[in-house]
Amino acid sequence: MIASCLCCLLLPAARLFRALSDAFFTCRKNALLAKSLSPQVEGDFALAPRGSEQEECEGLLQQWREEGSSQMLSTVSDGPLADKELAQSSLALLMDNPGEQDAASEDRWPSRQLSDLRAAENLDEPFPEVLEEEALPEVEGPMWAAVPMQMDPQYADCAVLPVGALAADQWEDDPAVVAWSIAPEPMPQEETPIWPFKGLGQLQPPPVEIPYHEILWREWEDFSSQPDAQGLEAGDSPQFQFTLMSYNILAQDLMQQSSELYLHCHPDILSWNYRFANLMQEFQHWDPDILCLQEVQEDHYWEQLEPSLRMMGFTCFYKRRTGCKTDGCAVCYKPTRFRLLCASPVEYFRPGLELLNRDNVGLVLLLQPLVPEGLGQVSVAPLCVANTHILYNPRRGDVKLAQMAILLAEVDRVARLSDGSHCPIILCGDLNSVPKSPLYNFIRDGELQYHGMPAWKVSGQEDFSHQFYQRKLQAPLWPISLGITDSCQYVSSCQPKRAERRKYSRDFLLHFRFCNIACQRPVGLVLMEGVTDTKPERPIGWAESVLEEDTSELESAIPRTIGTIQHCLHLTSVYTHFLPQHGRPEVTTMPLGLGMTVDYIFFSAESCENGDITDRRLCRDGTLKLLGRLSLLSEDILWAANGLPNPFCSSDHLCLLASFGMEVTTP
Repeated sequence: MIASCLCCLLLPAARLFRALSDAFFTCRKNALLAKSLSPQVEGDFALAPRGSEQEECEGLLQQWREEGSSQMLSTVSDGPLADKELAQSSLALLMDNPGEQDAASEDRWPSRQLSDLRAAENLDEPFPEVLEEEALPEVEGPMWAAVPMQMDPQYADCAVLPVGALAADQWEDDPAVVAWSIAPEPMPQEETPIWPFKGLGQLQPPPVEIPYHEILWREWEDFSSQPDAQGLEAGDSPQFQFTLMSYNILAQDLMQQSSELYLHCHPDILSWNYRFANLMQEFQHWDPDILCLQEVQEDHYWEQLEPSLRMMGFTCFYKRRTGCKTDGCAVCYKPTRFRLLCASPVEYFRPGLELLNRDNVGLVLLLQPLVPEGLGQVSVAPLCVANTHILYNPRRGDVKLAQMAILLAEVDRVARLSDGSHCPIILCGDLNSVPKSPLYNFIRDGELQYHGMPAWKVSGQEDFSHQFYQRKLQAPLWPISLGITDSCQYVSSCQPKRAERRKYSRDFLLHFRFCNIACQRPVGLVLMEGVTDTKPERPIGWAESVLEEDTSELESAIPRTIGTIQHCLHLTSVYTHFLPQHGRPEVTTMPLGLGMTVDYIFFSAESCENGDITDRRLCRDGTLKLLGRLSLLSEDILWAANGLPNPFCSSDHLCLLASFGMEVTTP
């Protein structure tokens, strides 16, 4: 009887306990679902097997028995408080476990696993151990378990992700981009991070001590052992070899005046101190014998560049632009390799001529190569080096042609030998004209028919054909008063030499007796009877003006060609302006992100007619032979380095470098 009474009392109590435990579990599960940020968690809970729910119920019931009904009733009635205690205890659990401290963030653990950890930490037995003690029955559908996500160790320290998989495939075989990434400092083997993406470097600021050539790798193309157009190999006879660099180093004043062109650059890499250190590093690494620089700011030249280059063994000449401009051109050479014969600055500004009202300048040096004493009695021809920076304005091709004509006339004067021929010539600089443009073809081919040509078309920098009004070139391009012929020579140097030169004989002097200027009475002449008061009478048939006859002779001796200019220097380019291995054109600068070639090194050699674009040497060697050159880069490679300038190249132009050889002759 007593036993039956006890059973009657215990059965309602058991049902009560069962209902309270179900309510507690439901509240806890709702709290977990409320904490989760992923909508997938609710579905995962709904798809969990029934056996797992029974295990949770038994664990929660055991906890309720130990803690007492009062605490459980409090927990069931106060939902937000339970949620808060759950979040705090979950954070404490993760902080107390150092092995999982790095994996506590949302991006390292899925929300499902985080919910599992938060649910298990308040139980007496950890939830994973409950699962290990009793295997779950096999059911169809996804299984849910608190298994930490396995992280690949090589992704653990990746701070920068690649732009895309396509970029890695595109640059995989490109040595220029592979070498562009900077190797990290030596680290212990177990701490060295592994970069898993092949062909794409890790983007990080380079340390200052990393050499420039190890970042933007540019290959040296050696032509010294290649046969020339006539099948002869270079090096058969003694040669005087030297290297020449042409570089627009970007004047700081000009950069600040056009700051909108450099918004892609970090301000730190645009400071002059940073750029100056990078530029000097390039000079020291390539170590040219002749250095031709453009956009050299005057105060930076005298205060930093010239003293530093002098310590490197250079002798420097500088010409600032006319007017109020603060930059100019410089030519530096090593006195151990060359001796200066003459230096001639060139100014393109001509007062009174609207065509030549710009402040650009050039610099022409005549250098004598110094051969070692051990070679005996040998000699090398002088070398003429011209450096210039032509006007930028794409619309004023007429100004560009006139400036180039003045420079070629000065080069013709300096490089002309006694027999009328020219010594070897190197003309380099920033010509602000693209390859195959009329200005480029004029320098290389020696002739240009310009009459009626739109002025913007001369340089080819931009296309203004859509504009209604277009300035067109008229003939003659410049007046004869400039003193330069259409053959780009000074008038004084191209007058014909007469074999029967007039002598100062009596008959020759008598021609001036009755000329108009001789018959004019000078002001203040003392009147003397029979001496100064008489005027000579002109004989019948005597010419009225001898000077007029001389002027006509001068004009007939220097005929003007209609709409055509020429020169006879036989120049060709060091570069072919195309990269066969990449199938893309070379670029030397990237204004506004658009790559183009405007910097050149021309030298004395006849160009060869060869339609094969893969031929790297399209010239016939003369006294000056091309032995090698530093390869240029394509636009897409420079884009991968964030354009120009960048942390590795501190100018908006790339440097040009070439090696030459000159014949050594015996007397």
